Order: sequence, then structure tokens, then C-alpha cells
Amino acid sequence: MRLAEHRLSLGRLVVVLALAAGAVACDPQRVGKLEEGVSTEVDVRKQFGDPVTVTVAADGTRTMDYPRQPEGWANYVIQIGPDGRMSSLRQLLSPDNFAKVQPGLTQQQVRELLGRPAKTTPYALKNEEVWDWRFKADGQTSKLFSVTFDAKRQVLSTAMADDPRDLQGGGRN
Repeated sequence: MRLAEHRLSLGRLVVVLALAAGAVACDPQRVGKLEEGVSTEVDVRKQFGDPVTVTVAADGTRTMDYPRQPEGWANYVIQIGPDGRMSSLRQLLSPDNFAKVQPGLTQQQVRELLGRPAKTTPYALKNEEVWDWRFKADGQTSKLFSVTFDAKRQVLSTAMADDPRDLQGGGRN
């Protein structure tokens, strides 16, 4: 690849990352424009865009996933009831949800509790895998919540630590 092409590709990447960061920063304002029992799916999509996944339950409830990982600090799940109105909007990365992650839970159960992780790291020699989520503790401090899974893909342990990107000066505040 020639230097000019490399710069152009790098420039596009910077623009995409900047747009993504801006979208995440606007989430609180977007949430504020939606009201449970009043807002429709059209309203939700106007504020959040297209969801990453949509799951439809037997009763017609639509669950829409809006993960903000790996660069953001939230994972949203928005439910649209059978009546077409928003029945709930939840930010999954919360102390209550972290406390629910206990040894023996499956990867799927953890994914349902916390949404898509920011990073997954396999440790082949130990036959383990670690999933990390970035979040803001107290609305200010960047942290990581980590879950270690065993060979059966069940929770072995959890841990919470400061976000190493902030410790190295590479993270965003």
C-alpha cells in the first residue's frame, strides 16, 4: 500500500471512530427523549438508529440491543411491547447486574445480563476465556468488569479493575 493510500485509510478510520464516540456521548440526551409507554419503535430508531440485534418473543415483544462496547461505557436493551410502544429501556452495565454474575452461569446467561463484551480473550493453555466490559463507576471513573469462563463455558470468577487504557493515558474520559 502506498503512503498516500495508507494516510487516506487511516483518515477514514479516524473519522469513523470520531463519529462513533460522538454517538456514544449523546446517549443520555437520546434516552431523555424517550418515554416508557409513550415512545414507539420509530421514536427509538430515530434516537438510537438500527439495533445490532432484534429478538421477537412469542407475545410479539421486540427486544432491541444497542451495545456501546468496546469504545463506550454502556450496553442498552430496549423493549417494544406488542402494542408497539417502548416498555423498557435499560442500561445493562450496572452494579446490580454485575452482582448477578455468579459462578456456574453460562456465557449466554452472562450475555443476557450484560450485553456484548468489549473484549474477549482466550487462554488456550488454561482452557479459559475472559470477557471484559468497560463502564463508568460513579459516572466518572473508567473501570473494567471481567468474567472468566471455564472449559464448560461457565463462570469461574469475576473481577473489577481500573480501565488500563486510562492508567496508560490512552483512554477517553
